[in-house]
Amino acid sequence: MFNYTHFDDSQAEFYEIGPADLPNGERLFVEIGDKPIVVFNLAGQYFALGDVCTHDDGPLGDGDLEGNHIVCPRHGAEFDIRTGKVMSMPAVVDIPAYPVKVQADKIFVGIPKE
Repeated sequence: MFNYTHFDDSQAEFYEIGPADLPNGERLFVEIGDKPIVVFNLAGQYFALGDVCTHDDGPLGDGDLEGNHIVCPRHGAEFDIRTGKVMSMPAVVDIPAYPVKVQADKIFVGIPKE
């Protein structure tokens, strides 16, 4: 899992995904390379997660938001959208969290360099 809370910009390649006009509480689905990603706007802060639940590889991004957690719509596993950390079973493995920058009114998501 990529932890962007202790992050150096040189560790990732940033990709523009769109204008920074995503309404509060909304999400945007994108694919960067072969990675499905969901980007959230929570009170003006943007967060990006892998859009795949680690419990059964199903889509996660359509799940309900409960505070800072997203609840998987298939089996109810919860993840912290700020870090990707698993918060409840049946998942036991964290999901990838990606750094997000807003520059010149555009959203950029960072993918770790290989």
